[in-house]
Amino acid sequence: MTENFRWRKIKKSDIPLIEKMLIGVENDYVGACGRFLSREESSKEPVWLLCEKNDKVCGMILNSKSTVLPVLRGKKEIPPPDFIKGFLRTKKIHSVQGLKNEVLMLEDAISSAGWKASDIIDYDLMSLDKKPEGGGSSAPSNLVLRVPQMIDIDEMAPLQAAYEKEEVLPKGSVFSPASSRINTANIIAKGQVLSAQINGKLVGKINVSAVSFTRFQVGGVYVHPSFRGQGIGRKMAFEFISSLISQGRGVTLFVKKSNTAARRLYASLGFTIRNDYRITYY
Repeated sequence: MTENFRWRKIKKSDIPLIEKMLIGVENDYVGACGRFLSREESSKEPVWLLCEKNDKVCGMILNSKSTVLPVLRGKKEIPPPDFIKGFLRTKKIHSVQGLKNEVLMLEDAISSAGWKASDIIDYDLMSLDKKPEGGGSSAPSNLVLRVPQMIDIDEMAPLQAAYEKEEVLPKGSVFSPASSRINTANIIAKGQVLSAQINGKLVGKINVSAVSFTRFQVGGVYVHPSFRGQGIGRKMAFEFISSLISQGRGVTLFVKKSNTAARRLYASLGFTIRNDYRITYY
């Protein structure tokens, strides 16, 4: 019953309780966990908590850099999140992302405020907690896997741009080369990235897109179309994910339901589907 719950804004004293809650459900909310952990305490970005009558925190909605991330822990009904109308009055929401059923509830709240989605993409949320399977792929003998450096940005930027256009950019959006190059620089600077090189040319990349308490979220997986079908993506993913697993953490990713080749690849590495995931763009 929704009357047993209420929404309220976050307080500094809530942070340990929120982190305890997030650790318990981390596998399904790696992106939200990562955003919460990297959030500055002085941040004015809203966090609303779903609380029981005794004020126990049992869920939250985080608005981080125009991305709204629900952590509702599978609840089927919640009190109307009317505070979202305040989000819309003060700053634009770019997207809502998370478990599909939870995003659907927020879609209803946002549409009631007069906003219409510009694009909706459904994904499989997949996870792996052991060394990936099938490492002996038939990748080209001249394939070199290495961590790119900032000196490689002129070669990395086109790969990142192609990935964003193919996998990230929603319908109706205008691609920004400047923003994409900044994304490339940030990925390289963090060092949690692997590139694939053939005859001195960078042809593929894979990187960590979020870090939570005990898990990495992998994203940015891309191989240049001219080099696909040669086992490069499999070898690159196997080596990169193996290195992450060796750090004692699990790995999570989400892949478009329409991307049959990628879903088949991750399944062959040992990933299993945990849940339906959705990103709704505005």
